[in-house]
Amino acid sequence: MIISTNTRIPFPLPLVYATYRDKLIEIVPYLPNVQRIDIKSRREEGGLIHFVNEWHGGGEIPGIARAIISETMLSWTDYATWNDSEFTTEWRIKTHAFTDAVYCAGKNRFLEDGNGTRIESRGELTINPLKITGVPQFIAGTVGQTVEDFLSKRIEPNLLQVAEGVSHYLKQNSISS
Repeated sequence: MIISTNTRIPFPLPLVYATYRDKLIEIVPYLPNVQRIDIKSRREEGGLIHFVNEWHGGGEIPGIARAIISETMLSWTDYATWNDSEFTTEWRIKTHAFTDAVYCAGKNRFLEDGNGTRIESRGELTINPLKITGVPQFIAGTVGQTVEDFLSKRIEPNLLQVAEGVSHYLKQNSISS
């Protein structure tokens, strides 16, 4: 499945980019499907900043997926490389459930857009049903499709929610500044 979102935030590019990169923890209160984010590491190297963040999600789980996915399984590790000279971040998500079966990666580009910033998020989500452990092979395809449908309905909205969270955060902090 292709992941594709475009959002616009009415603040200058350098501020939006730095907020995404450096203020993620402060954005959590604006993200209804995220309980918390733990920064595992941050390393600067050759003009790039490498982050490893662990996300802990929540929210409603559809009945058919409840047998497979629990709320504790709605955690993932995000590996992101931020390129300040290009205003981009390349990311890869490692799910904590079905780790070997799920591939999700992409790139966000931050672009000047009039008096604001446009964020283009592009990526890919694929599920290999044969790598879903503990599921009989004869239903692996159905389970894989259910997991992919469930995750796909979360990823794009979450990308949009992070943009909304950044926008709300910046509005509140520019008023109080």
